[in-house]
This record gives sequence, C-alpha cells and structure tokens, in this order.
Amino acid sequence: MRLQEDVHQFVHFIKVEKGLSTNTLDSYQRDLKQYVGYLEHTNVASFTDVTHHIIQSFLYELKHSGKSPATMARVLTSVRSLHGFLYRERYTQSDPSSLIESPKQEKRLPHYLSADEVESLLQPQTFGSEALELRNTAMLELLYASGLRVTELTSLQLDHVHLTMGFLRVIGKGNKERIVPLGTAASTALTHYLDRGRGILLKRNHHSYLFVNHYGKPLTRQGFWKILKQRAKQANIQKNFSPHTLRHSFATHLLENGADLRSVQEMLGHSDISTTQIYTHVTKTRMKDVYLKHHPRA
Repeated sequence: MRLQEDVHQFVHFIKVEKGLSTNTLDSYQRDLKQYVGYLEHTNVASFTDVTHHIIQSFLYELKHSGKSPATMARVLTSVRSLHGFLYRERYTQSDPSSLIESPKQEKRLPHYLSADEVESLLQPQTFGSEALELRNTAMLELLYASGLRVTELTSLQLDHVHLTMGFLRVIGKGNKERIVPLGTAASTALTHYLDRGRGILLKRNHHSYLFVNHYGKPLTRQGFWKILKQRAKQANIQKNFSPHTLRHSFATHLLENGADLRSVQEMLGHSDISTTQIYTHVTKTRMKDVYLKHHPRA
C-alpha cells in the first residue's frame, strides 16, 4: 500500500500546486497505475527500492506489449515526475528516473485540412434545429479562428468572450491565461448563436458556460467530437480527422500565409516554441509537393 499512498501524495500535489486539467490528471493516474502494478508484480514494496534498471525493465515490458514510442515517452514522463517529486520531498534518497533516456520518437506531421475543406466544414447545415446549427457553426468557426484546444473550447465562459473588442480570454494548460484574437466570421457566428441559439438550448438551466448541449447543460469534449464527425461526413471529408484537426489547420494556414512563428506560438498557448515548429515542417513539405506537382522539370 505504501506505493499507492506515495502516488496519491504526488497526484494531490500536481492537482493543487500545478493546476493541471482533469484530463491530464487522469493520464498521470493511468500511467502510474501501470507502473505501480509492475512494481507490485515484481515484489518492489517501496519507491526507495526502485533502481534505474527496474524502470528500464518496466519500459521494456511496455515495448514488448506493443506500446508505441510516443506512449512509452508519455509514461516515462509520468514516472519521472513522480520520482522527481518523491526525491524533492525527501521520500527517497535519489531519483533513479534521471538516468533513463526517453525512447526515440518518429516525428509525425499533424493532419490538417486545406482551405477548401475548411470552407466545406464551416458551411451551415440544415439537419438539426436552428439553435443547434447556430451553436455548431459558432463552435467550428471559433476553433478555426482561434486554434483552441477542444477542452479550452468546452470550458469557455460567457465572460471570456469580448465580441466588441474582438478577442477571447482563454484558460489553457497549467491554468495559464492567454488572449486570442477573433476574426469577423467567428464573431458573427458567435453573435448569431448568443442572440438566437443559446437561450433556446439553455431551457431553464442557469450557468455561465458558453456552449451547451440540447439538454441545456455544458457541452462535453465527447459531445463536440460527435458533432465534428457528423459535420465532416456531411462535408465529405475523407482524410484522417480528429478534434485537433482544426487547431492544426489554424496554425498551418497562418504560417503558409506569412504569420511569424512566435505569434502562432502565443495564440496556440505553447510554452516551448519547439512544439510550434512542427508546423514549419508541414509548410515545407507542402511547398515541396507543390513544386514537384507544378514545376515542368521537377
């Protein structure tokens, strides 16, 4: 039980001190549940008995079970965070995870939509009620205009939206706040939704969440994903698609049209610019494809 008690102390710390989102906390707990399960299976009763060889064996087990390098790297991040906490708080005398190298990951370029595909996706549909379609259009216009994460979108409150000034106040990862500009199309779609959609969907509910479901309750990430898949099907978009696709499209299209990397980094809420640089690889790849397709002697 000592292992689980120490993990509980760590999770409490990152929840209170770090202000991490529920999804991030869940991810940490899933990873550490696997780790503790392995330690218990190998008769390790305390984190003071863990060596870097034991952690390497755990990673080998993950690899042997078919886990991808990306998953292994994420789990190792959770393990490192735990051992770093235990060492700083003097639960242990050393941090064995500091000797472990991260698994090498193949950089996969993010999937994004072309400008024409985005245009098709954003076209209002007539399959649902007017209130629902006003909401759906407002959400999609807002995602493409701002590059928000889906969790950030569903967490938006009414007082986060400043239509007359043309910006959003967004609470991102680690409870960090940033200001994101709004375009004309997104502002117009939001205005229509607030004037003719939200009040109808709310029914008798009272809360400050911007986007609500047909029961009048705050929309969930899963609810948004269902809406997005339906819109993609209606727009006949065949390529790989996820809730992050509009965020990737937002960043890629900005850089393709001359935006500087630092500004895109700020709008996306990336703490490290190296995370944003993946989109420069996307634009370079597209430039090469255009060259090979159109140059007469390519």
